[in-house]
Amino acid sequence: MISVAKVQRRNAWRYYVRGVAFGDGRRPVGQSLKDAQEMAGLPPGVWRGRGLAALGLTDGQVVTERQMKLLFGEGRHPDADRMERELLDDGADPATARRATVLGQPIEEIEHRKQTPLLALDFVARPQASLVVLWALGDDRTRRVIERAHERAIATTLRWLEDEVAQTRWASGRGRAKAPALVVAAFRHYDNRNGFPLLHEHCLIANRAQRPDGSWYALDTARLYKNIVADTLYTLEMTTEVCEELGLATVPREVTPGLRPVMEIAGVDQELIDWSSTRRRIEDVLEGITDDYVKKHGRLPGERARHGLAWWAAQETRPDKKTPRPLDQLLAWWRVSALLKFGQRMVNGLLQRCQAAGAAIRARVGPWVDTVLAAVDVAAVVFTVRGVFYRRHVLAEARRHLLETLRGRAYVPGIDSYIADRALERYGRQLTVPQEGRRAPASDQLSYTAQFTSPSRWWIAGTDGKPPRESTRYERARVASHALQKAIRTALTAPPAWDEAPAVTASAAPPSTGDHDQAAPHGVDHPGRAAAQSPAQRAAAIHAHQQAAMPLEYLEGRTTNPETWITSPQNIAHLAALTRAAEVRGRMVEEQADQTKHAHQAKQAPAADAQQHQTAQPGQSRGAGPGL
Repeated sequence: MISVAKVQRRNAWRYYVRGVAFGDGRRPVGQSLKDAQEMAGLPPGVWRGRGLAALGLTDGQVVTERQMKLLFGEGRHPDADRMERELLDDGADPATARRATVLGQPIEEIEHRKQTPLLALDFVARPQASLVVLWALGDDRTRRVIERAHERAIATTLRWLEDEVAQTRWASGRGRAKAPALVVAAFRHYDNRNGFPLLHEHCLIANRAQRPDGSWYALDTARLYKNIVADTLYTLEMTTEVCEELGLATVPREVTPGLRPVMEIAGVDQELIDWSSTRRRIEDVLEGITDDYVKKHGRLPGERARHGLAWWAAQETRPDKKTPRPLDQLLAWWRVSALLKFGQRMVNGLLQRCQAAGAAIRARVGPWVDTVLAAVDVAAVVFTVRGVFYRRHVLAEARRHLLETLRGRAYVPGIDSYIADRALERYGRQLTVPQEGRRAPASDQLSYTAQFTSPSRWWIAGTDGKPPRESTRYERARVASHALQKAIRTALTAPPAWDEAPAVTASAAPPSTGDHDQAAPHGVDHPGRAAAQSPAQRAAAIHAHQQAAMPLEYLEGRTTNPETWITSPQNIAHLAALTRAAEVRGRMVEEQADQTKHAHQAKQAPAADAQQHQTAQPGQSRGAGPGL
């Protein structure tokens, strides 16, 4: 996964030089970064990105402390000292010489406008917990394979950001241009603040990019934030390479009930994952913070509040900075700790168990992807979860589909974009309307929705004394997707009616492959599949998607135990009691409203009678006049 943080303060570079570049430790005062890294046995930071050539740097070159201060602290060229000396020797005044080394708009001008400059974005990439365990407790070859896959996945992700996402902006965002060259300083870490294994890498992306005319401008950082879905590309690339090199496979592991499962390496014991993770400590604190929130507000926190509470729990459990140690010492300490806690059999046989589990899964799962059903799954899940979405959301879901379907097998490059385009083409409905006289929006700025009907919600009984909870969007999305795929399979394999086109050709009939009903090698679609669906079949598929709101049987891929579904007698009886109590409260409210209404009418009645009596007297006197 990948997380993003802002680097805004002018002295923020000190935190990265003194802490991040020193393995999240505390560097001794007065000691240079290079000497401290060598004494602690830590790897130095390196430069990455296509934008290095414009700065006279090369890929893999070591990042120095002075370069960090100049680029991430002052917004100047990493070699500004030499450039400034040469200009002064040529007779330039100090102000002109300094201004010539600034990349883009000077930071002083931004601060003069009472604005906070954004100097860089910190992208932190780390693999799944099971891969971290294999890296920490595996042999040298396993560790080299995982580290090499980690490096290549980061390089692939950076190239994708440069090719598809990065843009420069100027004139308050009115002017934009492609920026296929980023400047990145990367720092690798081996452990977390508790000293447990956590392979991760900090990639500081400088908020400056060069245009074709040679000028430097700020990046459109909002686009980088929105495309944090690049973490799916990193996860897919790294997991696939490791599984192919070591003969492994992935399995879904539920972390939070109702939310998307994490694709972990098959064979890694849950005890080992918990041993290397700090999630359990965070969850204990989060439970207490959530209880306080409920007592204060009288309701459960929403999605935005949950993210805030989770961040607060992570900060509460975050320990102080540690003294960094070389990787050799860390590996020895991790192995001893695991042996003492789990025994030699579990630790020494870890890779063999993973390879055995991977071989069993690979024998059952073929290296194919049905692109038609993949497009259905991607469209149904994204629509049910988001309602309104963009291409980046569909592309990220397509990558997740590949990881869940292939289980670590290799895939054809570009098939993720192919599935995303087919999902948008067949099931998406564009909402963004280009306005006349204005610049046409780019393809990644177009919003979409789907032609499906959003499934209804259902309730799931709680466990361990917890109250019933509402089904999450992801749970509804998975159930709807499976129901829709099943309807399409049935429609495409059923014998055609006399007035309909053939459902599917014989060569395209999907073979049975164990747990996966896959049809064609990935990258090859079914011939004639688009013409196989008649309007009636499409209507039946959409109707099946709508009727998937209250499932009566277990569907593969669901993350919740079917015994906890609301259709069980115990859950129905419990909800019936809740319904009766709600009806009683509703009747009480209605009775109170009726009593209030009657009391108000009783007060208004005497006043109305008096008014009618006063208006009737003039009429009576006028009527009596002629009779006198």
